[in-house]
Amino acid sequence: MRDGDKLALRSEAYADFLSGMSSSTVQTEYEVLHLMRQCTAQFGFQHFMIARIPFGEEQRFAERLVLSSWPSELVRDYDAATVFHSSALIEQLRQTKLPIFGDTASLLAADSTATGCAGRLLGGETMCRTFAVMLHTTYGEAFAVLLSGDRAEPDRRETADLYLALLQLFQTLERTFETGASTREKLSVREIECLRWAAAGKSSDEIAIILGISVYTVSSYFKTATRKLDSVNRMQAIARAMRMKLI
Repeated sequence: MRDGDKLALRSEAYADFLSGMSSSTVQTEYEVLHLMRQCTAQFGFQHFMIARIPFGEEQRFAERLVLSSWPSELVRDYDAATVFHSSALIEQLRQTKLPIFGDTASLLAADSTATGCAGRLLGGETMCRTFAVMLHTTYGEAFAVLLSGDRAEPDRRETADLYLALLQLFQTLERTFETGASTREKLSVREIECLRWAAAGKSSDEIAIILGISVYTVSSYFKTATRKLDSVNRMQAIARAMRMKLI
């Protein structure tokens, strides 16, 4: 089958996918995650990632991450490389409203040089090229939305289709952020304080000294906050609290 025929079939399938998606019924991040997987496959990519655009230096990638199908080892190694805030991708997204397409390792590396295991994984067969766009919430917060794979660059028509699909999915995702208001009511003042200081890089021992409480009590606050935020660990709880604007 010729490439043109493949693109025509993909565009028709996209139309069915978009028309069949009832965003008003989607209420959770898990449902958005499922739709993102569908969208990613629909356009011939293998992986996706949505992260809040960093606004300072050396902000941890894992704390900015919202949704992702990246392998866990890639998230860990890329986070350890601390290059997200200074990557070519972030700089380019800040300077354009148009989608970007290019080699993944170059886009997500600092000074166009991928380092270590993260660089090797980013340049792997299923992640060698990336389509990226910056989208904003209603209140102006910027997010990077990436689709990665081994396919060729989308043409103008497919780029327009893909951008519209991502925009609609992102709007659906933003609605899930609104649950933060009810979560704020459930978190205690101390739980929010512990999360805020942890996000600032303080250890449990340091937080205990700052708040004038025991380390055991700090750990207890983290456990209850993690449970209330429906998270599996402290890092995810901090990331979710930041995304919900709780801290």
